[in-house]
Amino acid sequence: MQVTIVGGGSYQWTPELMADLFATPSLHGLHLVLEDIEPEALAKMEALANRLNDTMGAGAVVSATSDQKRALEGADFVIVTISTGGFESMAVDLEVPVRYGIRQTVGDTVGPGGISRSLRNVPVLVSIAKDMEELCPEAWLLNITNPMTCLTRAVCRETSIKTVGLCHEVGNWCLDLAIALGKPSESVEVSVCGVNHFPVITDLVVEGEDGFSVLAEMVASSGGLDSLAPRDGLLDAEPMSVMDFCRRHYLQLTLLDEWGTFPAAGDRHIAEFLPWILTAETEWGASFNISATTIADRMRDQDSFIQDVDKWLCGELPLQTWQSGELPAPVIDSLITGMRRVIPANIPNAGQAVDLPAGVVVESMCVVDGDGICGRDQVTLRAPYAELVRRHVAVQELTVEAALNGDFNLAKAAFFLDPLAGRGSFQETGLMVEQLLEGTKNWLPNWDR
Repeated sequence: MQVTIVGGGSYQWTPELMADLFATPSLHGLHLVLEDIEPEALAKMEALANRLNDTMGAGAVVSATSDQKRALEGADFVIVTISTGGFESMAVDLEVPVRYGIRQTVGDTVGPGGISRSLRNVPVLVSIAKDMEELCPEAWLLNITNPMTCLTRAVCRETSIKTVGLCHEVGNWCLDLAIALGKPSESVEVSVCGVNHFPVITDLVVEGEDGFSVLAEMVASSGGLDSLAPRDGLLDAEPMSVMDFCRRHYLQLTLLDEWGTFPAAGDRHIAEFLPWILTAETEWGASFNISATTIADRMRDQDSFIQDVDKWLCGELPLQTWQSGELPAPVIDSLITGMRRVIPANIPNAGQAVDLPAGVVVESMCVVDGDGICGRDQVTLRAPYAELVRRHVAVQELTVEAALNGDFNLAKAAFFLDPLAGRGSFQETGLMVEQLLEGTKNWLPNWDR
C-alpha cells in the first residue's frame, strides 16, 4: 500500500500525519513517499519518518523525492498539504485588503485572502490530480489544503480522481465542548451542513440530551451572553471550564441566540463569512473575543514546528507517536478495511444540501467504508443560513472558474459578490484585485490581464 504526501516537507502537518499512518494496523508495511520542493525540509522529514517507523514498529518503507510524478507513480492514496507561495504570498493576501478597510482574521478561506489564495492554489491542485490520472488513476486524493472547498471542487470538476476534503474544525469543536463539560469526546454527536469553515450545525446531542439546550445552560451558568464580552487575560484561556469555552465561542453562542444554531468552526473562521463582524465598530472582531492570526504569528508557529522536528531528530524531545485526531489515516483505514465511520467531509453535493446546486462541494456528515465516501443526510438549512451558504457557494464557483481560466473579470466578479471582499466601490474593489494579482504574480504564471 503506497501513501504519498505531496507537501511532505511540512513541519506542521507531516509529523502528525506520519504518526497517524504508522499507528494504523491496516497500513503496517506501507510504502510512504514524501514529496516536497524544499530539499532541507524534505530531508529532515525523511529522517523523522525513519525514526518514527523504527520506534513504532510500523514496518514501513520510506522514500523521499522532489519529483512529483515519481512520487505519484503507483500511489493508492495521495495526501495534499501545500501552500503555494508560502508566507510571502499570504502576506500579500492580508496586507493589500487593509488598504481598503478590510481586515481578515485568517485570510485562507473566503474574503479577499481566500479568493486570492484560491487563484494560485487551484491550478496546482488540478495539475496534481491530472498527473494522478496518468500515474495512479485509481488512487484517492485526500486534500487538507485551504481553501478546501474551492480546491476540492476544482479537482472534482476537472478530473476523474476520487477526491475528498478533510478538515479538523468540526472534530475540534466537539472535543472542545466535551472537555468543557468534563465528558469523553464520544459524548458529543453533531450533524452539519454547509461549506468548509462554515458547516452549520443541524443536530447536536450530548449524552442523549439536546445539545442546544446544554449550550443555553452553559451560557446561563456563565452569567448570560453579556458576561462573555472580552476581559483582559482571558482571550487565550485553555478549554478547562464552561466559562472559558463560552468566551472562546462567543460569536457562535451569539448566533445561537439569534438564529437557533451556528457553524461548528472556530470563531475566527466564521467571522470572515459574516462581514458585519469584522468592522471598526467591533474593533475588527475583538468585541467577540476574536483576534487576527498575523504573518508574524504564523512565522512564530513555524519556528516552533521546526524546533520540535530538530529536537525529535536529536533525541531532546520524545517522539510524537499518539493519534492527532486528523482524518486522513482513519479515512484510509475505512476505505481499505471497510470499517464504517461517520465523519465531516467535503465532497460534491449529491443531495446532502437540498437547497444547493448538484456538484458543488459541501461539508456534511458522510459515511466512509469500503465502497467509498457518500453523504449520510439530506438537509435543508434554515434561514438565514441557507442564503448565506448559497452566497458563498456562488462566490466559490466564480473563483474556481476564474482560477482555471486566468480570467481577471471573473475574479473581480467573485470579489464583488463575496460579502467581505465586496464592501467597497467598483473602483476600490477593482484596484484591490489588481494589486493582489500584481503582488502574487510570481505564482500566477498563466494569467494574462
